[in-house]
Amino acid sequence: MGVKKGMSQTFIGGVRYPVTKVNAGPCVITQVKNEEKDGYWAVQIGFGNKKLTKISKPLRGHLKKSAKGDHAPRFLREVRLNVKPELGVGDELKVSDIFKEGDYISVAGVSKGKGFAGVIKRWGFAGGPRTHGQSDRERAPGSIGQGTTPGRVRKGKKMAGRMGGDKVTVKNLRVISVDGENHTLTVSGSVPGAPNSLLVIRKLSGGTLNTGEPSKVKKVKDKVAKRGDTKIVKDEKEEKKEDKE
Repeated sequence: MGVKKGMSQTFIGGVRYPVTKVNAGPCVITQVKNEEKDGYWAVQIGFGNKKLTKISKPLRGHLKKSAKGDHAPRFLREVRLNVKPELGVGDELKVSDIFKEGDYISVAGVSKGKGFAGVIKRWGFAGGPRTHGQSDRERAPGSIGQGTTPGRVRKGKKMAGRMGGDKVTVKNLRVISVDGENHTLTVSGSVPGAPNSLLVIRKLSGGTLNTGEPSKVKKVKDKVAKRGDTKIVKDEKEEKKEDKE
């Protein structure tokens, strides 16, 4: 788990990439579920800080072993496992223990809330024509039903309403860099949510980050270099003509 800090850019092999900075971890193990008692293997991980005085007494007792001083984890999430975990309650998970540069990940978060929105902004409707008596229907949804049969509006009809504030998962993002000391993760592209919002990061598969120049960039540079050479040759020829004259 982590929190979104903001977007930036980085250069890899002469190519600019948009990136998102994420403060990930350290996460602490707050509970271990076993197959005999709970029916499956799982660990509950906690992230963030919250004063014990602001936590209910039952939850305070649950987090007693994983709390540090007068603070306990703020966010709790459960992760299912296929085998018995090697970690116990109170152990920490660092971002450098799980991720490395080039890994493919998925990032889940709650998207920004945009309030009450019409069908054009919310669903991408085209709207009505501006002419032929439709001057007041440009951003209207149009007909929403089928008439006598079924005589009602079917469930799930795309209409105006609250937009945003939904759980969104973005897959196949790349890990650009990992800073284990500062618990920072740099991810390619954009991730859902506002700054300082909670993110759940999952590793999909391993990979390596290609820091060399892509073939397209090489071709463009070669073309530019050739153009520059021809220009220099032309300039030299013109100078020789001027000398002769």
